[in-house]
Amino acid sequence: MTSSRDGHMAERTYDRTWDEIEQMLAKAESKRKQWKSWFEECKSSGDREGMKEAARNHKALDGVIKTLRWTLGEVGVSDPLQ
Repeated sequence: MTSSRDGHMAERTYDRTWDEIEQMLAKAESKRKQWKSWFEECKSSGDREGMKEAARNHKALDGVIKTLRWTLGEVGVSDPLQ
């Protein structure tokens, strides 16, 4: 067990399969593509708030994707915290 952000102990089972991680990566990449499309739609219609939301979510998924690629040991993916 390790400490979580709120100070409580987080129990980790380490029971995810590589296939589950690969599937999560595919979902994250698909979702990021959707947010990119939404950004472009909002940009076309002048929806600045929609653009901000889409940009934030797209950027967050960049981090998720890099972390999943790092977890899978993808060649060329450096420390996701950098």
